[in-house]
Formats: sequence, structure tokens, C-alpha cells
Amino acid sequence: MPKVIAVCTSERKGERKQNRGKARALAGLGLEGDAHAGYMHRQISLLALESIEKMRSQGLHVGPGDFAENITTQGIQLCDLPLGQRLRIGKEVYLRVTQIGKECHTRCAIYQQAGDCVMPREGIFTEVLRGGDISVDDPIVLLPSYRFAVLTASDKGSKGEREDTSGALIQKALLPWGDTVAYLILPDEKDRITDQLLYWCDVEKVDLILTTGGTGFNPRDVTPEATRKVIEKEVPGIPEALRMESLKKTPRAMLSRGIAGIRRRTLIINLPGSPRAVEEHLSILLPVLEHALGILSGNEGECGAGQGKSTL
Repeated sequence: MPKVIAVCTSERKGERKQNRGKARALAGLGLEGDAHAGYMHRQISLLALESIEKMRSQGLHVGPGDFAENITTQGIQLCDLPLGQRLRIGKEVYLRVTQIGKECHTRCAIYQQAGDCVMPREGIFTEVLRGGDISVDDPIVLLPSYRFAVLTASDKGSKGEREDTSGALIQKALLPWGDTVAYLILPDEKDRITDQLLYWCDVEKVDLILTTGGTGFNPRDVTPEATRKVIEKEVPGIPEALRMESLKKTPRAMLSRGIAGIRRRTLIINLPGSPRAVEEHLSILLPVLEHALGILSGNEGECGAGQGKSTL
């Protein structure tokens, strides 16, 4: 299993980094306390111990952090990863590869000593999709990247009379697991919603569709009815769990009529319309999302521990 060998930071740019043993990754920024945190798409840099050993074989006394990398890894060929590859470090942190190597405009001290440096060729840069603690010996898992679609059912939203904060919230929350390839706001019209769901399932073949809105008692609320016309297998456990947890906060949760189901290899889940309710439901749903999509897509088995065929 690939793992973390060192977690390195420096207070100033241009310095070799020191192995701290543990650091906190901040979403959209980088490692807390590191001088390079917040630098556009190059938020956390990674270099393999195997690359460092190449420099050691040339007689250099170098180690983790000496090439200004944040994370030193072992057991993974970083420079062979494609752009966009997602990584999970430990249980919390999700990264996405944004750059392989870099152009070295000024020769570093390592290059001056050896006439060569591996970081520009074999180091990679990532952005932090989901933050958390990173520690030495944390496992590193390569993740599949799923394709999502988000549909907001709202008469006012479709006319531009209401900002769709719920749809934006869903897209941001899904980033650790994939990209939202389609997003639409439609009026509360059953046939239009049904047709759009069918297109995303059968033509676009997305892995997951999350809808928001249209699950209440208003006569115009028809999202569950539109979804039921599309799905081939219902997944009652998902809306049951969402309602059960929400009932702990408000008795009004029992009034939500959202459903969930599968069409071919696409999972469809109805979420409420309010941003607060969406946030609550996502906090319940997201911990099992990776496993659910892994089973549905064939990336892992029914009894997998959340690390399927895409791991090393």
C-alpha cells in the first residue's frame, strides 16, 4: 500500500522544508503553516522517496523536504498519474492532481551540487478538495473520478427570480469524488424533469444525479413523481436514513417526499430545496457515497472496505 513518508512545511519560500510528522490540509489552500499554501492550483506538492533515492545514488545527502516538497510518498509512481487524478490520504484528505513537474527558472542548491534535480521532472502538484490531518504512515489511495449531474427544480429559479444556492452547495460538496458535468435549473414540470433525468442516465451516462427542490406538499412539487418514472430499482434506505436523521432536528422532516433509485448504472437521489436541509442531508449521504458509487460502477465489490480496484 502506498503511504506517506514525510509531511513537510517551511515558513518561508525558497527554504528546504522540515518534516513535521503531521500537518493539517486546508481545502483550497494547502498545508497549514506552509509558505506555499494558497498558491493557485499548486497547493500541495508531492515527491516520491524513490525519486529522492535517485539523487542519493549520485552521492548527495538529501532526504524528505530537501526538494521543497510537502508530502514525500513511497510505493506510488507519482509522475505517471494523469492530470485530474484524485487521491485520498488517510481517511479525510482528498487531493486532485493539477500539474506534473514544473519549469525550473532558477537552479536550486540541489541542482548546483549534482547538476540535476528530480523535482521539476518527477514531482507533482495538487489542490486540496477536502481538508483534514495528514500524518506519516497514512495510506494513499488512488480514486476513480465520477461524473455528476445536478438538477434544481424551481419555478422561480428557472426564471432567474431566486438564486440557486442549493445547487451550488451540492456541486462544491461533490468535488472530492468527481466533477459536475451537467447542471440545470428547471421549472416544476414533471415531464421536463423526467426527460432530463433520462437524458443524463441513458445518453450522458453520469454516475450520480442529485436533485434539489420539488419534494414537498406544494401542488407544483413533482420531483419524486418524475424520478419514479425514470428509475428501475428503488433504494428506499437512502431517503429513510435522510429523513430519520433530519427528524432529530425538526419534525417537519417527515413531510419530505424525496426518493432514491437506480437506472442502469446511474444513482438518482432527491434532496430538499432549502440550503440548510441540503447541507444536513449531504452530511449524512457523503460518508457512504464513495462505496455506493464504487459498487454501482464496478470499481469495488459489495463487501469492499471502500478501497476498490482503483487502489494500488
